[in-house]
Amino acid sequence: MDALALMLPFVIIMGVFLFIGSRRQRRAVQATIDLHESLEVGDRVHTTSGLEANIVAITDDTVDLEIAPGVVTTWMKLAIRDKILPDDDVDLDDEDEYSVAVEDEDAQDETRVAKDA
Repeated sequence: MDALALMLPFVIIMGVFLFIGSRRQRRAVQATIDLHESLEVGDRVHTTSGLEANIVAITDDTVDLEIAPGVVTTWMKLAIRDKILPDDDVDLDDEDEYSVAVEDEDAQDETRVAKDA
């Protein structure tokens, strides 16, 4: 009887942890299902391997992704990790950003040289 009384709290605690863990897993699975059902042609997505691409066709189990202009590959839907929302997709002029960064580095280098001299 004493052993049962000592084991009961541990059994209850383990049951609670298992319930919480399985609930969290069910939520993650449902979120993945919802994402795959919401995919549409034209969406920009990330794959689980980190590739960014545009969806050009969808079937029940696969998606065709355009990874470069004119280059279309077929992927399983399970490989889609998430959608890239329009406000997340920043379209910057790479040359302008690069030139500003280089100018800032050059200015910092000149300041360092002036301090050392």
